[in-house]
Amino acid sequence: MTTNTNTEKIILGIDPGTMVMGYGVIREQGKKLELITMGVINLKKLANQALKLKKIFERVLEIINEYHPDELAIEAPFFGKNVQSMLKLGRAQGVAMAAALYRDIPIFEYSPKTIKQTITGNGNASKEQVAKMVHFILKTEENPQFFDATDAVAAAVCHSISKGKDVNYTKHTTEKAKAHRRPDWSQFIAENPDRVKR
Repeated sequence: MTTNTNTEKIILGIDPGTMVMGYGVIREQGKKLELITMGVINLKKLANQALKLKKIFERVLEIINEYHPDELAIEAPFFGKNVQSMLKLGRAQGVAMAAALYRDIPIFEYSPKTIKQTITGNGNASKEQVAKMVHFILKTEENPQFFDATDAVAAAVCHSISKGKDVNYTKHTTEKAKAHRRPDWSQFIAENPDRVKR
């Protein structure tokens, strides 16, 4: 059976946040990746948590309706000492996921460390390093105001490279991320020379 390497897929990446939520949309065609758009949902002026969640749901639906993504890649909330912050971040992520589920879009979740490792080869990379590699991979010089946008694009690129080996909620996948070896940057270059500008 011959695989169609020209199959097009649109991936929406989301970096959840309670003040600023990043989003990025990329096109995957064969082994080539292209940035369609990226930006943020600014929630700073909304003091009420319920209103923030409402805006997240509405804006994510608008993005989905405009770009018609085939899959959603979302960054998992990191574990911190502030329980209230974690709760709010989890709610923000859940509402974004609900918008995708409302449109029957498959959802894949990746830890921040997995995204950084996949994009830069370093699981402890800074946001600046992630942004730089995102621009390098996608051959773009667009510099958004917030790193939340490039973090969201990074989630989408991570999903494209990883081929959905993390949690896929719509298919009830139970495999853990640690059960799969993530490709490092050198491996990615070796396996995908046409994606990287020499």
